[in-house]
Order: sequence, then C-alpha cells, then structure tokens
Amino acid sequence: MTRGNAIFAQAWTRLGPRFLPFADAATPELPVGRLLRLSLFQVSVGLAAALLIGTLNRVLIVELGVSAGLVAVMVSLPLLFAPFRALIGFRSDMHRSVLGWRRVPYIWFGSLMQFGGLAIMPFALILLSGDSNGPVWAAHVAAALAFLLVGAGMHMVQTVGLALAADLAPTRSLPRVVALLSVMLLLGMLIAGLVFGALLVNFSQLRLIQVIQGAAVATMLLNIIALWKQEARDPSRTRGQGDGPGFLESWRALRGTGPWGRRLVAVALGTAGFSMQDVLLEPYGGQVLGLGVAATTTLTALFALGGIIGFVGGARLIGRDVDAYRVAGTGALIGALAFALVIFAAPMESASTFGFGTLAIGLGAGCFAHATLTAFMTAAPQGQIGLALGAWGAAQATAAGVAIAMGGLLRDGIAALAGAEGMGAALITPATAYCTVYLIEIVLLFATLVALGPLVQWAQEDQAGLPSRFGIAGSHTAP
Repeated sequence: MTRGNAIFAQAWTRLGPRFLPFADAATPELPVGRLLRLSLFQVSVGLAAALLIGTLNRVLIVELGVSAGLVAVMVSLPLLFAPFRALIGFRSDMHRSVLGWRRVPYIWFGSLMQFGGLAIMPFALILLSGDSNGPVWAAHVAAALAFLLVGAGMHMVQTVGLALAADLAPTRSLPRVVALLSVMLLLGMLIAGLVFGALLVNFSQLRLIQVIQGAAVATMLLNIIALWKQEARDPSRTRGQGDGPGFLESWRALRGTGPWGRRLVAVALGTAGFSMQDVLLEPYGGQVLGLGVAATTTLTALFALGGIIGFVGGARLIGRDVDAYRVAGTGALIGALAFALVIFAAPMESASTFGFGTLAIGLGAGCFAHATLTAFMTAAPQGQIGLALGAWGAAQATAAGVAIAMGGLLRDGIAALAGAEGMGAALITPATAYCTVYLIEIVLLFATLVALGPLVQWAQEDQAGLPSRFGIAGSHTAP
C-alpha cells in the first residue's frame, strides 16, 4: 500500500507541471495558499471589469435606452487613469509611511475607490436613463464620477498588487506568478459574468441596484482577504524618501535598455484591436441576433474562458522556449480570424458561430496579453520590474480606453449614416455599424503583426549575441 502511494504521488508530481502550467508557481517563499489568497485582488478587478464592460453596457443600451456612444464614453472613463499606472508603480516602489508599508496603502485606497464608485453607480445609472426628474447634467456628472472612481481604484489595485507579488515571489518564479495572477483576473470575469447573468434573468432596476451593491461589498471583502499579512512592515521605510532617481530619470534609464518604444506601440495596437468590441458584442447579440439579457451576459464568461485558455496556451508555448513576440503575433492572428467569425454570424443568423467567435476573441486576447506581459517582465532590468509592469499596463489600458470610446462612437455614427440611406439601401440594417467596427479591429490586429515583426528579429539577434539591426536607425534602442 505504501509503495502504491509513493508511485501515485510520483506520477501526480510529474502530471502537475505538464498539464497545469502554473502548478510550479508556488515556492517555499510564497506557498500556494498565500499565493492564491494574494490573487484575490485580481478576482475583484475581474469582477468590476465584467460588470462595467459586460453587464452594464448591454443593460444601458438595450433595456434603459441610453445611446451606445454615451455608454462607450462612460465605460472608457475609468481608463483615463491608465496613463498614471507607471507613475503609481514607481511611487509605490519609493513610498515611505509611518507604518513601514510600501504597497498596502496604495492597494487599500484603491479598494476604497472601487467600493465608493460601485456604491453610488446604480443610482447614477438610473438618473442617466432618464427615469427621474433630475437635471441631465447631474446624471452625467454622477455617472462619470462613479465610473471614474471604479476605474481609478481598479488600476491602482492591479498595478500595485502585481508589484507586491513581484516583491514576494523569487525571481525564478516571477513570470509564472504573474501569469497565474492574470488567469485569476479572467477567472474573476468568468465567475462574475455567470453570476450576473443568473441574477439578471428577471431584469428590473431594483435587481440591478442589488447586484451592483453586492459587487461593491464583494470587492472590499476580496481585497481585505488578499492583503491580510502579505507585506511585512519594514522600519526602514518610515524614513525620508532619500536620494533615489526620479520618475523621468528612471524612465529614461529603462528606455536605454532596449526597443521599449516599439514594444509599447505593439501593445497599444493589439490592445486597441481587441478592445473596440468591448461595449458592442453584447448589444450586437441582442439587436442583431435577438439574444436575451441572460444569454448575452454569459458572453463575458465565454470571453473570459477563451482568455484563460489563451493564457495557459501562451504560457506553455513560452515555457517551451517559443519567442514571446511570436506567441503575441499568434494571438493577434487568432483575433483577426475570430472577428471574421463574428461578422459572418449576422448573415448566417447563427448564435453558435457568434459564441465561438467570442470564445476565439478571448483566446487571442489572452495569448497576446500573456506574451507581451512576459516579454516586458523578462526585458526589464533588475529593480525596474514595477516600472516596466506599469508601462505595460498604462499602454494597454490607455489604448483600451480610446478604442472602447471610438468603438461606440463609430457604431452610433455609422448607424445614423446607414439609417439615412447614406450608405445605400442594402446596408440599412443594425449589423452594418457593428460589422464596420469589427473590420477596423481586424485591420488594427494586422498592423500589430507589422509592429511585432522587427521585435522577433531583435530578440533572435539579442539571444545570439549579434549586433542589432533593429529598425531604420539601426540602433538597439530604436522604437
């Protein structure tokens, strides 16, 4: 019996790293229980993201009759805070407090902003829908404040939470730890999408208020559990700031170590290509394919499931020494094919084709995000991982915000043009505006492939120790 147990344990040990790509993320310094508890901050961010870009945009556009352009602007407002992610990461590296913490204060105040925004959001949305006697400007201000608070809190919690994980994890396991945290973000979106869909089957404004306020309470609980006894108090951090380099000086030093300009361009293009649909997929399912609220809400869960598969697949490819930029290019190509499927779902009137296309969009986006995040982390010099992560997050989130707003505005503008027969009688259908945006996303993803090409060559030459011929300038630091 003992021999059988030993054989079983040995087989399970071999099975784990092979079929569970993040099974070896835990280390003696960061045990699996503590790591999973820390990852709950990503679950809270995923919950808020599923609510903002999944459930609320469908409810506002279809059930409450708010224009898609206004909804897109509101959903993209949280991303106004995105450019400051690099600064937040840098400031948390240098923070001094009387309690001896660097990361905890930022995560705590970020959690409070998330909670505050979610607490006032349902009432702001009711004002925005016009179902009240209040002035229009008050509705716009209240909704903008709610979305902005949630977005600022999400960015602060995620940026500093990843930096805290980098502090706690040994260098050898850091890429796997961050990949696991990214999967937990998508898992949070998946679970939240399913729960929100089930709770809103019988839609009412009262039920919407209850769901959003429940999400606010869940956010605080998850982040408190995630933070509990994670960062040790260090008395040396209670002293002054010292003579360390400033943000601009640190950023110039980072840019001098490689083609960071082109990396940021590739991340921005790819993220924009995957993000213009964020407020359009669920209304597309409702208006073009006739799907109900519960059915379209589960699309967020389907997208998240595809993202998890993309993260796992990307991690396995990179673990087999496949270049991260090649993996990112594969994700962009999958995304382009996925948007083609979504476009074909309209003339085919096929909900299954639409669902498979949504799954494939998540797959491509997850693969692209994991590969670019890994590339940024491995390229960052010692002591600047937090700044590199912040730069990646800033480029990604800023591009996503602009793309989300442009997607909604383009949809409204093209729909108005088609409705006035400005594009011909054959195109007077709800699908015209949506499919035009999806075609633009395909173009952006092919532009991403163009941006990634020289990075693949640069990485090969760098590994081989050859002089870099990167870019027109022929410089190792050319953008």
